[in-house]
Amino acid sequence: MLTRYSPDSRGRAVRSALIYTKNEHGINKDHIDPEAIRVIHHLRYHGFEGYIVGGAVRDLVIGKTPKDFDIVTNAEPTKIKRLFRNSRIIGKRFRLVHIFFGPKIFEVSTFRSLADGTTGNSFGTMDEDVQRRDFTLNALYYDPIKEQVIDYVGGIKDIRARRIEPVIPLKKIFKDDPVRMLRGIKYAASTGCRIPFLLGRSLRKSAPLLQPVSPSRLTEEIIKILNSGRSREIVEEALKYDLFMYLQPGAASLIDEDPSFAEAYASSLAEIDALVASGEEIRLGRKLVALVKALAYRIADWKGNPSEVYNRVYNECRRFVLPMNPPRVELEYAVRLCLKEGGLNLRMPRNREKRNEEQFVAKEAEAKLPTPGGSGRPARRRRRRKPSAPISAAT
Repeated sequence: MLTRYSPDSRGRAVRSALIYTKNEHGINKDHIDPEAIRVIHHLRYHGFEGYIVGGAVRDLVIGKTPKDFDIVTNAEPTKIKRLFRNSRIIGKRFRLVHIFFGPKIFEVSTFRSLADGTTGNSFGTMDEDVQRRDFTLNALYYDPIKEQVIDYVGGIKDIRARRIEPVIPLKKIFKDDPVRMLRGIKYAASTGCRIPFLLGRSLRKSAPLLQPVSPSRLTEEIIKILNSGRSREIVEEALKYDLFMYLQPGAASLIDEDPSFAEAYASSLAEIDALVASGEEIRLGRKLVALVKALAYRIADWKGNPSEVYNRVYNECRRFVLPMNPPRVELEYAVRLCLKEGGLNLRMPRNREKRNEEQFVAKEAEAKLPTPGGSGRPARRRRRRKPSAPISAAT
């Protein structure tokens, strides 16, 4: 095991992190997307640092193949943009770079400082950046060139001990960003890690902080839960720590009051988890079935006029998923599918009406993000551009 040193306030070198070598961390490099390594090679070639960071490193250490690879660097967004023709800058306050390889997107961020707290946007160093990470198992940096894991906060030990530990002090972590509570229970369910007593107590105490969170952010987090393949376990954790009442209060109330409804709701989540685990491509509307099926089956008049039944059930389901605000066409699809599977004679939407969650999230992001380079018409120019090598320096 190696040691990383950083200067303290007096300029003296002090030990800041442990470095786990290839034989110590056990990461299989074959589980890493070669395009992610290519991005890091390109950053290094031009004199910048580059590391895989966050959940991808956590999954690699556990032995899973990550779905996404986030990258962090000391290069600022405008410099990253100049290095990669196949990229665009996104974000107004928190500026990131998306690098495109066909359908794949790699998110590249710049090290952030603590000058403005844990949610500020000033650029900094890796030593500062790590202190802004939420939990230790997500605060690891992997160098695929040297095949080393840099661990400032004991993340490797916590992963091996199967526990969730915060990086940011408990007094601040959820006040700064309440959505971290949802991420914490999601990590626990997806990795099999336990939530220690003090963290669990803080989750329950801080749960009301979710109430003012915007519907768009909550919608994004719920979609991530449905995409995880572990939605049943995550919802169970959310119920345990009094968080679910702020995600889907209508369902939380019925789950608490009626064991039969709770069983039906859990069964619907398990059904979606099985579909996600199969690797089949599933539209968002099919996943939303997990959130509304139990209610739709309870209130539908199976002998009534199909269109009238659909209208009533849809309106009730729309209220039932609040504060979540999914695309109307996808919720309509979910309600129609529930009623059709229940035996009601309803026509399903045509294929051209389909819209998956990636399109929804992209549309939401596009509405909030500035146009790359201030051009105002980035997407149109990008479609006109002839295919080229993804990275400008590639040979």
